[in-house]
Amino acid sequence: MSKKAYNFDFLIKGGPYSHIIEANGFLFVSGMTPIDIEKGIMITDDVKKGTELAFSNIKRALEQAGSSLDRVVKATVYLRDMADFTPMNEVYQTFFPGDPPARTCIAVKEIPGGAPVEIEVIATR
Repeated sequence: MSKKAYNFDFLIKGGPYSHIIEANGFLFVSGMTPIDIEKGIMITDDVKKGTELAFSNIKRALEQAGSSLDRVVKATVYLRDMADFTPMNEVYQTFFPGDPPARTCIAVKEIPGGAPVEIEVIATR
């Protein structure tokens, strides 16, 4: 199996991982938090704004790798608080107006940097 790693200057990389790994026609996108590296901000207090920024980062990374959000087949959403499910979902559905991908959503104890949400996806090339 061949694989290709993608890393982008417009995203933070806080450890030994790649932003995206391409393998067998799939793009595995590492978890994205709501960080805007160009503006130097991280959203920690608003799950709606955080979800929008995380998906904006995912969209940009997928496009740089030659794919798009409409090719996402699986999403995993990590929430700091399951009480944020409804507001996250309101924003989530705007990124997938047609048939949404398969999804898992779970609450976790902590997300790096105190983010309210982290999202990872799998897309096709």
